[in-house]
Amino acid sequence: MNRWIGGCALLVGSAGVWAQGTAGVSEKDFLTDVPLVLSVSRLPQRLDDTPGAVTVLDREFIRLSGARDVADLLRLVPGFQTSMSFESIAPQASYHGGFSSYSNRIQVLVDGRSAYSAYFIGSVEPGLQSVAMDDIERIEVLRGSNSAAYGARAFLGVINIVTRDPVDTQGAQLGLSTGSNAIGDARASIGWVADKANFRLAVDRRSDAGLAGSNGANQIDRLNFRADFRPANGDDLELRLGTMTLNAGKGSIDNPDNQVRDTRYGSSYLQLDWRRRLDQDQDLALSYSHGDETYRDAFPYSLQALGINDSIAIDATGASRSDVLTLQHTWRKGLQLRMVWGAELRREQVSSKPIYNTDDALVTNFSRLFGNLEWRPEKDLVLNAGAMAENSSTSGSNLAPRLMLNWHLADGHTLRVGASRAYRPPSAYEQFADVRYSWNGHLLEVNTLASGNVHPEGIYSREVGYLAVLPQLGLNLDVRAFHERIDGFITQLNATRPKDYANTENFSIHGLEYQLKWQPWSGARIMFNQTYLNYSLIDHGIENGLAVNYGNALPAPKLASTLTWFQKLPGDLDLSIMHQDSGTMTPQRTGPDHQVAMTRTDLRLATPLRLGAQRGELALVMQNLGSPYLDADPAYAFQRRVFLTVKLNQ
Repeated sequence: MNRWIGGCALLVGSAGVWAQGTAGVSEKDFLTDVPLVLSVSRLPQRLDDTPGAVTVLDREFIRLSGARDVADLLRLVPGFQTSMSFESIAPQASYHGGFSSYSNRIQVLVDGRSAYSAYFIGSVEPGLQSVAMDDIERIEVLRGSNSAAYGARAFLGVINIVTRDPVDTQGAQLGLSTGSNAIGDARASIGWVADKANFRLAVDRRSDAGLAGSNGANQIDRLNFRADFRPANGDDLELRLGTMTLNAGKGSIDNPDNQVRDTRYGSSYLQLDWRRRLDQDQDLALSYSHGDETYRDAFPYSLQALGINDSIAIDATGASRSDVLTLQHTWRKGLQLRMVWGAELRREQVSSKPIYNTDDALVTNFSRLFGNLEWRPEKDLVLNAGAMAENSSTSGSNLAPRLMLNWHLADGHTLRVGASRAYRPPSAYEQFADVRYSWNGHLLEVNTLASGNVHPEGIYSREVGYLAVLPQLGLNLDVRAFHERIDGFITQLNATRPKDYANTENFSIHGLEYQLKWQPWSGARIMFNQTYLNYSLIDHGIENGLAVNYGNALPAPKLASTLTWFQKLPGDLDLSIMHQDSGTMTPQRTGPDHQVAMTRTDLRLATPLRLGAQRGELALVMQNLGSPYLDADPAYAFQRRVFLTVKLNQ
């Protein structure tokens, strides 16, 4: 396998002299103009003008991959690690290392709405599950810090999920999947048109038996509604609302501290977006969103310490809510200068007596001022400069700047160099957790008691990139070399009870990642990625040795590769082969002595369906053709899954 990886790397290196890669994988991205990226700087930009490395997964890629959720799709993006475990509420994805059970150092946006979990330490897992795959038009992934545009949660990157326009989803649609591991997915949607408005209502369910060794039976139920209004005055008004319920088995029979049980997570959101074109050079946008979360969990706790051969149920329920108001102004001056600036107010409220030992809600208010400038001092130079000033009511103020210069060396060849600074303030749990177990007036244990002695993490990122777009050769190449220094990394100190949080150490992540896309012949599309990572411990922030040395723990593999091959066959058949090969890393909830590697190959074969006036597709998907691999925890394994999917459109 190492020989295969080396050979592919040599192929990429040879092709890099004359190859070029956009971040999209649709056929038009290979053969025509460079695609537009919508979210990186809050300005629509050509991919070769963006201030960072971007991977765009379009609708065709999503369909051909056979992935059942966004987390499973992101494993095909350079530098990403994913898990299909529901042990941390839902499948998760992280960039350059998971670091903890909750991936809380990247930002997830759904149509521009921040979808991270205020209740679960800023986790992105619920946000990744908030919409069905068939409702997604494209996913833009900025690989690298983007706090200059989106604030603290964009510490290591941004995933922007763009849903389909209701104009493109008129009529009724139905989708069903069934197969091994108790897979049972279903989706139905309907779109309709009214006077100067378009609507879509979609409901779906995703369910399976979970990972081998886990307490599975996981089920997600979603409802999403979108309405786009185009009044006579030329304004744009969009309304989105939805709910999600996630029922998941949790725990292990062999773990007395995490016994088997059922948990329930619920969320809902409302989003309003209004845009007005002031004149040919100015736009104004106002956005408001509201989100709610609820969580129910009761796990058994042994009373053996009291001499009682029994256990009690410890309640760990809670709720959160968030409100966000954003005002944004965009201004242009010809082709040389564009600027976007604005302000945002965000209020987060978390309530949980079992977690915080108080009936009062913990409130955090964020106020943000941001601005991003795109300037062309010369025809072949693009300067992106931006910053966000952010104040948190619990952890103070920070400034996150970014500067990036793109130099168009020649037609289809762009060199990119830049740096950024960002911060992540500690979450409410990392500052105020007070988890106590009591029974009949007896205090059994103080499990976690946060001292509040934590300050924001910092990251200083530098990168050099090369982007080549050569549609005449059907070749695209995107290379990113980076150095990311993280200061004041927040770690849970769990060697003794009660557990606490502290800024334990400083370390750096440096390496290289590239993405090659190639259309070698008609009907074929090939994408090959590789990521090389190195972790270097700089110093410990504490003296008692409780911190984890990430230079040895390897939260992400040093070398990881993915190969995706889409091929159109005779008879209008679609064949997809996805192969992933990752080196050793340390699973979460383990130590540096426990390291595993993983290899996974998926296969998909699909044929069009025609039933009278209806059109659709029948697909056979086989995930992980090889041996089971460990996922997120040494006790859990992802086994082979085979399922059939049928989709019909009116």
